[in-house]
Amino acid sequence: MSVDTEHRLGELLEDSSPPFEKVMSCVFGIQDHETRTYLALCDRPGSTVDELAAALERDRSTVNRSVATLHERGLARRERRLLDGGGYVYQYTAVALPEAKALLHEALEAWTATVHDVIDEFDGERARTGPPTEKHGRT
Repeated sequence: MSVDTEHRLGELLEDSSPPFEKVMSCVFGIQDHETRTYLALCDRPGSTVDELAAALERDRSTVNRSVATLHERGLARRERRLLDGGGYVYQYTAVALPEAKALLHEALEAWTATVHDVIDEFDGERARTGPPTEKHGRT
């Protein structure tokens, strides 16, 4: 877990009633603007980067990075559409909200299981003796 993700998880835990967007950003390790892009895609399935950039009033390159991240995380699907004059354009569609929620639940359950394992496996020995140290000597 990166320092940024750990910091965001701390922020999330401090909020007794975090907004969905904050939960999504934290759990998937994405930026808030990427979560906003996902939500915009929910409202505008089949959008191109240019269409999303206009709707979000964001720079095209920022939106392009956002949809690439969402695609990598499994939160958006990409389809190539051929243009009449030649060439192609990618159209993006968000995975359905119920599917995204299921992914959120799975990720949180996996994390919770890991934390439970850490708790269960802790025997207190390291706490009493401190972390193992390496002995350095000359040979």
